[in-house]
This record gives sequence, structure tokens and C-alpha cells, in this order.
Amino acid sequence: MNQFDAETIAIGTELLIGGRSDTNSLFLAEELGKLGIAVRFKSVVGDERQDIVAAIHMAVKRAQVIVMTGGLGPTVDDCTREAVASATGQRLGRRKDALEGLTARLAQWGRIPNAAQLRQALIPSGAIVLKNPVGSAPGFCLTWKKALIVSLPGVPREMEEMMRQAVLPLLRAAHESSGLSSRVPIVRQVFHTFGLPEADVDAKLQGLIPKGAPVDLGMLASPMGVLVSLTTKGNQSTPDKQHDLLQKLANEVRSRLGEWLFAEGRDTMEEVVGRELAKQGLMLAVAESCTGGLIGHRLTQVAGSSAYVDRGAICYSNRAKTEMLGVPADLIALRGAVSKEVAAAMACGIRERASVSVGLSATGIAGPGGGTEAKPVGLVYVGLDDGTGRPIAREFRFHGDRNIIKQRSSQAALDVLRRWLLDRASK
Repeated sequence: MNQFDAETIAIGTELLIGGRSDTNSLFLAEELGKLGIAVRFKSVVGDERQDIVAAIHMAVKRAQVIVMTGGLGPTVDDCTREAVASATGQRLGRRKDALEGLTARLAQWGRIPNAAQLRQALIPSGAIVLKNPVGSAPGFCLTWKKALIVSLPGVPREMEEMMRQAVLPLLRAAHESSGLSSRVPIVRQVFHTFGLPEADVDAKLQGLIPKGAPVDLGMLASPMGVLVSLTTKGNQSTPDKQHDLLQKLANEVRSRLGEWLFAEGRDTMEEVVGRELAKQGLMLAVAESCTGGLIGHRLTQVAGSSAYVDRGAICYSNRAKTEMLGVPADLIALRGAVSKEVAAAMACGIRERASVSVGLSATGIAGPGGGTEAKPVGLVYVGLDDGTGRPIAREFRFHGDRNIIKQRSSQAALDVLRRWLLDRASK
């Protein structure tokens, strides 16, 4: 064996039926990649013990590191502990260190463990208990059939801290003992775009990766835009050589995507916009109709946003647009609430009433009803006013269900603001 391969197993019926998406595997892949461990497979399995056992049996045939998330809670459907014990032939027993950690954590919250919660202290024999620095459920890891099986809670914050504090040090030690400590890390560089369909992004990046280059190009479309990734394969001769190639390709991506590229790495549109507002010393007010407060919510999710967000108004009805923003009733009657003219008037109205630097607005038809042939579902207008007498009003045509249209509308509004800020900074 000249490398470690990994598999992640996300456990939870809600991951299969659409109640929740699996974000843990993305974090795990990135952290394992830093050690040069490639995640070759990802499995999602429901809360059935026999299905989890089957997933473990399959994973040990093709991976040397298996990281499982979920199913360690106190409820009846949390059966990961039992499944691992069954799969590996180990006996479940209450471990003193697991019980002490669980009891101490609940005591901090003013609680005493009940019978169901005491199940969380059951650990397969021979396993190492992994302390949970954030929550109550302990994790564990054990070696079986030459594979390291790690079981962590499904709550992202708990899983991430346990991975950083307990699992990664174990993996580093195993890596070094196997003679693979010099292996080049797998590095993933991410670029976020908005405003171009996936096919157009793909066309702009055609021929980017030279033939035989140890870098994979990936693309993922979502309501927030198209994510582009460059991922090294971890088999370059030196880290410097890998770094140089990746930076060369990254610069080419930036050049080709140009104005459509709004962020890199973990940055979000609201963070990018917020930093630029703060940098330019501007204060923003938002008037929202079809987005129902989503733009303001996203902006204020960023710590320190009080430095550049003054207020937001949800002006859903025509009466609200007139009373709260001063949009003329005859303008709404003439052009309709969903129009460039009303979007511009909304932005101007919120800016004037808040006495701030810039006003931003969104009005549209989120559906599923309310559309017409002239103004279909998904028609959205974004307005921006900075008091110069030259308001901006942009038209967008989105598809998808109501939730997706609202997400895309909020992203479009923030992108209009981003582009205005960049243009303003360049003058």
C-alpha cells in the first residue's frame, strides 16, 4: 500500500429523504486531503442497523480510513454504536471515561443523564474514546481489518472540533508510522461565480488543465451560482511544484472568469459585500418584497455587520411600498409592483428614509402562482440608489421553486451591490 484512501459514511435517514443535506463529508474531505489522504468514496445510509453494518463491510474492502458521522445520539434511531460493534464482532460496554465526559457535560447544562442518554456511554470493546469538547455524545475509533474506523457525532460543530482535536493527530501518527509522512497534501482551491450558467462557465474554462496535469477541474451549480474547484491529486514530486502549478492555474481561472468571480475559498457573497461596504465607509438600507427579509438576514449573519447595515424593511404589499417607502401609488398602478421603476423607487425610498449612503431593493414574483405571460414567475427586479440621481434597476429571470427563486434573488441583489461597490472603488 503506497497511500491511504478514505471513505466517509454519513448516517441518518433524514439525509436520504431530503430533510437535511450532508455537509460533513465536504469538511472531512478537505481535512483528510491536507494529510494526503484521498477520499475515494462517500456513502449515505439511513438509521437501519443492518444497512450501517453493510456499509462498514463494504468500506473496509476499499479504504484504510473510514470516518462515520451521525447516529451517536440518545434516541432509538441512533444505532451507530450497535452497528459498529456488530460489524466488527466487538462487545458493547459502558466505558468510564465516556460516562464521565457525558455526565460532566450535562452537568454544565444543569441536567442529569437519563436512561436514554446513558446509552451514549456504550463503546465497542477495544475502541479509543474520543472526547467531545462541544457536545455530550462521545465518539470512538478502532482498528479492524487494517482499517481505522472513526465514529463521530453528526452535528457539524461537534464533529469538526473532534476531528481537529482528536482524529487528525491520530491520523498523522499513523501516517508517519507507515512511511507516508512525506506525501504531498491534496489541495483544493475554490472559486465562486454568479450570473453565468454552468455551461457558460465550462466554456470559459475549456482547455484550462494541460493534458496529464495532476489537477482535477470541478464545477457545481447551485442557486448561489457556480462553484469552480481545482483539486491536486497529491502525487506531485514536491509541495513546491504542486503549489506553483496550482497558482498558475488559479490565476488563469481568475483571468477567464473576470467580473463573474465574486469570492474564493469559504467566502460568501454577503461577506465580500460587507467588507467592501466597511472599507468604503458606507451605510446600507434594504427594502425587500419578494425576498421577504432574506437579503437583510444574510447581511446580518456576518459578525460586525452593524458597521455597514442600518436597517431593512419588508414591504410586501403595494400599500407597504407606498406608506413605508414613499413609492407613488400611481407608479405602481401604471408599471406594476414588479417593475424596474418600482424597484428603483423602493431603493430610493429606503435610502432617503434611513439617511444612508445606499439603498438596495428587490421586487419580483417568487411563485408558484401570481405570474402572467408578460410577467412570469421568476421575474425579479433589483434596485440600487446612491443619491446621485442615477438609480440602477436590473432585471432577472430565474427558474425553480419559490425557495430557490428567493435565494437566487437575494444573491442577485447582493451581486448588483458588489458590482456597484467595485465600480465605485475603481473611480
